[in-house]
Amino acid sequence: MWRIGRPLIGKGCVLLSPSTINTLDIILVRRARLSEMGPTRKPAVFVTHPDVPPEALKLLAERCDIDVWNEPKPIPRSLLLQRVVDKDALFCLLTEKVDAQLLDAAGSSLKVVGTMSVGYDHIDVDECRKRRIAVGNTPHVLTDSTAELGIALLLATRRRLFEARSQIDSGAWAQTSWSPMWMCGSEIRGTTVGFVGMGNIGLAILERLKAFKVSKFLYTSRSHKPTAEMEGAQFTRLDGLLRMSDIVIVTCTLTPETTGMFNREAFSLMKKTASIINISRGAVVDQDALYEALTTGKIASAGLDVMTPEPLAKDHPLVKLPNCVLLPHIGSATTETRTAMAVLTAQNILAALEGLPMPASVA
Repeated sequence: MWRIGRPLIGKGCVLLSPSTINTLDIILVRRARLSEMGPTRKPAVFVTHPDVPPEALKLLAERCDIDVWNEPKPIPRSLLLQRVVDKDALFCLLTEKVDAQLLDAAGSSLKVVGTMSVGYDHIDVDECRKRRIAVGNTPHVLTDSTAELGIALLLATRRRLFEARSQIDSGAWAQTSWSPMWMCGSEIRGTTVGFVGMGNIGLAILERLKAFKVSKFLYTSRSHKPTAEMEGAQFTRLDGLLRMSDIVIVTCTLTPETTGMFNREAFSLMKKTASIINISRGAVVDQDALYEALTTGKIASAGLDVMTPEPLAKDHPLVKLPNCVLLPHIGSATTETRTAMAVLTAQNILAALEGLPMPASVA
């Protein structure tokens, strides 16, 4: 049965208020649900967002009883803790924190958490392992769309595309006499491009940038990447990469080591004409240090598809800078990729529920 927008409760039960969940709430909901469970009930799955592509929901509905949050905004924490009670699986996004509190609320029935994302820093994977709860994510399927977005963000940043458009919107173009150097940006041709992190997305961007006649590719990573080196990339230390690169593209994962990696010291090593492009995680960049670097001429420009927090407030200092291009975390935002991500999440969940290996397993 496909239940959208309301929790499963038995007759005579009162819908719980969105106040902070407590032990009594969990017990009441669990008892109500147990009372209506037959011996052959389908696995119960909670989906935390209504905008999940229908292909994935259909796949789940064929074998599961799915309960879908029906509001466009992220589900409030208190309601999330209520809705996961006695679920066998959780289909979540980056917006939901999966920690010990949530796992306690779900109870021993929870067998799998599937996140419709590559990143899983919102999930306490170690805690899931302790409880033998499988965790799946969606790597690989978003490589091409994110690489394309990285190229688009790089071009927008280097060629000042958003700044140029603002000249039309403000009427400044109509009032400006043509000047040889008006709105001039910088080319990609002939530059040295450095990658911080060289996974699938970094490699896909590198392959596409070769068509722009880049002079040299550098990369730094936890280990040497033979595939990248076959494409002409040279392994180097981070400090050397920052000094030599005209363009720095950040594609690394967020770890304790990479959190705040781009700080004042890092920006001080970069060329004054350099651009930084971040499509990894917002917390990799110290945004106060970035603002200082952009406003004092330590670097020329920045393009960010990720930031901290998300969404970024419209009055944040970075929003006002003409040399900082900001996008609302749309790296994988194509219809094709988001559908593939949703279907893979559903496949991960179904596999785990059947005791089979997941197509993309984190834990």
